[in-house]
Formats: sequence, structure tokens, C-alpha cells
Amino acid sequence: MPFRSKVLTVAAGAGLAAMFALLSSTSADAADPTKPPGGNFDLGIWQLQEPVGSPGSPTTISSSRLEGGFEDSYFYTDDRDGAMVFWAPEKGVTTPNSNYARSELREMNRDGSAANWSLSGNHKLSATLRVISVTKNVCVGQIHLGSGGSSTKPLIELYYHSNGDIVAGTENSPDGGQTTHTVGNVSIGKTWTYTIAVSGGHTIDLTVNGSTTHYSIPSSFDPYKQYFKAGSYNQSSSDSTTNGARVGFYGLTVSHSG
Repeated sequence: MPFRSKVLTVAAGAGLAAMFALLSSTSADAADPTKPPGGNFDLGIWQLQEPVGSPGSPTTISSSRLEGGFEDSYFYTDDRDGAMVFWAPEKGVTTPNSNYARSELREMNRDGSAANWSLSGNHKLSATLRVISVTKNVCVGQIHLGSGGSSTKPLIELYYHSNGDIVAGTENSPDGGQTTHTVGNVSIGKTWTYTIAVSGGHTIDLTVNGSTTHYSIPSSFDPYKQYFKAGSYNQSSSDSTTNGARVGFYGLTVSHSG
């Protein structure tokens, strides 16, 4: 399977001061299955949250540690194809606002600060992945609310269900309530692609395997900044440490412009 590794920065010239573009790509070309994820992928714009730590306070792994070769049983390289694998069991440490464990990347800036961007402009998260195993369903990508208010909700989450359905959940308001939309179906273990994008501050553009749907963003979200997340955010819980969601990524790209 082909992989690509690029980090491109397109900066506007003096005559284009109103425009900027930043493209950060996390993917690998001829990934080495013997290397940790940081040896194959650019992880400089991500922080990892894992399903371990103290109650209500999961362990986080910084960008520098990820780039330095961090891996463990929850985040590692597939020794067959070089995929970056996330494992989230049903039993694990969760955040205070969730009942579900996760092994998931949170978008950061290159300087180590937390990404926190405005809905204005154009923002895109693209991935190539496969769900290796899942008990019920797993969130594999999302736009999450940042600063601007007290809400800890997402703007949109993309789920993969055990029957193969790919489902988008769009939040009705920062106070909660989610509307679901089935946007595709892919057999377990098969590779697929998605792009979650915001355009013009008012629309979510979701593309799954080349098919695009659009969702209006309610004005109640306008005060909030945003950031991307990707990985395995399991959506079921129990006392099992063997049941859960395992997801392999072959490409992960973030871009911002405008």
C-alpha cells in the first residue's frame, strides 16, 4: 500500500497578505514497520491522549515525545504494513466529560500550544484508514469546540459502526443534542478515506470515499474556536480490557487557509 510523507507550508507573499495556507501532513511513503509511528509519520502537530492515567485525567503524550519515538500497546506501528495504530479498550481512563476511553490525537500548533482556530476561513482534516476491530462503534475523526464558552461538545464526530456503517454526528448546539447521518458503508478491515472540512465559517463539508455531504453550522457555534481530533475514540464501555476499537491510519493531513 502506498504512503506519502510531506510537510508543505505555503506562505502568501507581500501582495497576498490577506491569504495564508498551512499544510501539515501525517503520512508515510514506504513506511518502515520496524519504526515507531514518529519514525514514519510527522507528529509535530499532534498530542496523544491515552486510556491510562488517573481517574478523570488520562495520560497525554506531547508532540516532542511522539516525534522522539514514543509507542506502547495503545499507540504503535503495525508490523505488517507500517500503519499508525490506535487501541482503545472498553475499560480505560476517561476524561471527566466522557464515559468512553480513547487513544486519540488532538491538534496542536508547531510551537507546542493547543490549536484553536476560528470557523472563518477554510479548515480540513483528511485521513486514509481502516478499522481493524470494533465492539460497537468508534469515533475516528472530529472537530471539537475550543475556547469561546463553557461547552465541551464537538462540532461534528465521524463514527464507524460494527456493521460497517459510517455515520456523521453533527451537534445541534453547544448545549448538546446530536443529529446522525449515515454517509457510507465499508466492511471491517477495509481501507477508506474521509475529509472533514469547514468552509466559509458556515458549512461543514464531509467527504467519505469521494462522496460529499454538506451541513450548515448553527450560529450558536460562532463564538467558539475549534480544533481537529483523530484516532480511536471508543463508543462503548465495560469491564473488558480485550474488547474495544483498534484503528490503523495510513494518512492524516491537516490544512488551514484564509
